[in-house]
Amino acid sequence: MTDEDLDTAAKALDREYVFHSWLAQANLDLPVIAGGSGATVWDHAGNRMLDFSSQLVNVNIGHQHPAVVAAIQEQAGILATIGPATANLTRGRAAQRIIDRAPDGFAKVFFTNGGADANENAIRMARLHTGRDTVLSTYRSYHGNTGGAIVATGDWRRMPNQYARGHVHFFGPYLYRSEFWATTPEEESARALHHLERVIVSEGPDTIAAILLESVPGTAGILIPPPGYLAGVRALCDRYGIVLILDEVMAGFGRTGRWFAFQGYDVVPDLITFAKGVNSGYVPVGGVIISDAISATFDERVFPGGLTYSGHPLAAASIIASIDAMQNEGIVDNARRIGDEAIAPALAELAEKHALIGEVRGEGVFWAVEMVADRGTREPVAAAVIGQLKKEMSARGLVPFSADNRIHVVPPCVVTDDEVAQAMAIYDEALTAVEASG
Repeated sequence: MTDEDLDTAAKALDREYVFHSWLAQANLDLPVIAGGSGATVWDHAGNRMLDFSSQLVNVNIGHQHPAVVAAIQEQAGILATIGPATANLTRGRAAQRIIDRAPDGFAKVFFTNGGADANENAIRMARLHTGRDTVLSTYRSYHGNTGGAIVATGDWRRMPNQYARGHVHFFGPYLYRSEFWATTPEEESARALHHLERVIVSEGPDTIAAILLESVPGTAGILIPPPGYLAGVRALCDRYGIVLILDEVMAGFGRTGRWFAFQGYDVVPDLITFAKGVNSGYVPVGGVIISDAISATFDERVFPGGLTYSGHPLAAASIIASIDAMQNEGIVDNARRIGDEAIAPALAELAEKHALIGEVRGEGVFWAVEMVADRGTREPVAAAVIGQLKKEMSARGLVPFSADNRIHVVPPCVVTDDEVAQAMAIYDEALTAVEASG
């Protein structure tokens, strides 16, 4: 078969046999990805594309990092799988690497298969630790697609999936579209905290087990917390005896230019959930980093949760290699520098040039470009406009990431200045083409 034949075969097999998430199944025509390296992917025919989606904002270390691939291969030759009710050196070393990056007061990691079940088990731990049931989370959030995690999610995806009990939503800060008539970040923070405390009091503090927040909400719009907000949530949790769970599934392990996003916001949670960037998805894995106080709850009490593949040795090996490579190669520092010196100024220039852009916000390699039909009213563009933009970007050799009326600029943490410049030229051309079409 020729390379073109392989691409054709891949599409035909996909259409016939694969059922895709979050998509209507008829008439799908998805891109073929046959290989990748760093921030670039390609099909069988060799057509190359810059991956400024990091797939699902998870390939933080880039595609096919040789140290991570080698670690998985080596572990497969030693021990390909083992059950969780065993001690395993690779698993222990992976947990140690993660704890080394956590704040003081954390010493245990519970491994899961991904981010959704990490949040699921964090909720379980909080309920058992407090003896309470209710979980508060924001409307603008995404926490995964398992039973409790999807109901904790605030966006439309929870609505066909309301199977879990005890979830209440509130509005988090979002100054560009403030729910609180705020005009400054400080006003937005103070008023959002007042709103949250009113929800806590109205629901009954003694019923609330946890507040679950993404440190920096990702799919909901890369909503950078205003000054004092996360510290204020921490203070409310302390006041009312509520567990604070920070979801670092998307924002963690380099994405914001820090190992954990919350490290930039003067806050320490009680439970930290992670997945995605911890090993860039090379092998499915996630987990919960547990504070000493909550861990002690289960010293003499059985924790009623577990997964067959918890702490899978191939996943553990990939975590060790990823964290070591990110440290040794300065990958987290690169994400911070590239955000400050390359992405931020380039997006600011695009915002000055294109009337479709209402706001740009982000940090590290975690940015959102909010598209509006009118800057004065801030009316979001129609879905068709985002579709057009994605089509124009794809045609020019870029893998885009979109959500609602936004294009998210989320390349791997290893992205270079030249690759950012190339991507920005594509964004510029795509915006120009869409604006010219009316």
